[in-house]
Amino acid sequence: MADTKWLLKGKHHTKLIDGFTFTMPDTPKNQAVYPQQKAQAPGVGLPIARAVAITSLATACVMELAVGPYKGKQTGEAALLRSILSALADGDIAYDHLIVWTRPERPPWMDAETYAQIPQTLTLRELRFNVVAPGRRTRTIDIITTLIDANEYTSEDIASLYGFRWNSELDIRSIKSNLNLEHVRCKSSEMVRRELWTTLLAYNLIRCTAAGAALLHDKQPRQISFTSTCQYVLASWMTLSLSPMTRERLDDYVKKVLKQISRCEVANRPGRLEPRVVKRRPKPYHLMQQPRSELRRQLRKRCT
Repeated sequence: MADTKWLLKGKHHTKLIDGFTFTMPDTPKNQAVYPQQKAQAPGVGLPIARAVAITSLATACVMELAVGPYKGKQTGEAALLRSILSALADGDIAYDHLIVWTRPERPPWMDAETYAQIPQTLTLRELRFNVVAPGRRTRTIDIITTLIDANEYTSEDIASLYGFRWNSELDIRSIKSNLNLEHVRCKSSEMVRRELWTTLLAYNLIRCTAAGAALLHDKQPRQISFTSTCQYVLASWMTLSLSPMTRERLDDYVKKVLKQISRCEVANRPGRLEPRVVKRRPKPYHLMQQPRSELRRQLRKRCT
């Protein structure tokens, strides 16, 4: 549970939703469940999966996740999100005037029971705001929200909340880069899922540790560096394994570690502008254009 001071207006636990992909070893079991892209020749590509995560804006923890093949019917991000909508509670924000949305006809993929639960009409609030930054073009953004009380939730409140949407990208980057989920290692779909959920469990434990440090030292969880928290947790495990402690000493040690973690703040860089490029050059290896077995056969032929 997130502390109330981390919530919007002290009561709304805002969720962020975003999708990502990851690859896995090229084995028949993985290919059967998460086939590679059709443009790739057999033996050259990698099985690829698509995932959609619901994360907490307050704590950055992953609250729910859906995984499916990269291609095929009902495998898009919207379809995966529908399978985990139960993670959203009544009153959650769904993200200057009111409009009435009318329920359309039932789409073929939706069952009658689910369709009956959708209200025939839904009152929504539509607002428009301009994003103005020195040295950049002004952007106009339209937002549809279920927060229809303009007195309690001003346009500035909604615009400020919308600005936090990028945090979902940063959370997924932490999972894929820091915890090596860009490419999982298991060779069967069942073990791939275990590796995925184990990684997310570790991620949430680190985020909960950072949230505990933030709560004790009057900070926001997202002010705490994820990478630094990982490093302190790993270092503390090594210390505890080498020197057993009494309960009193352990409590004192944990407080000291949380204090150190609370000092590891990320820089506040609003409106940061960075090119999406990589400076480090790749190694000068050729791309694999043929299956590994064929390449080995060619090497053996050259050696004889």
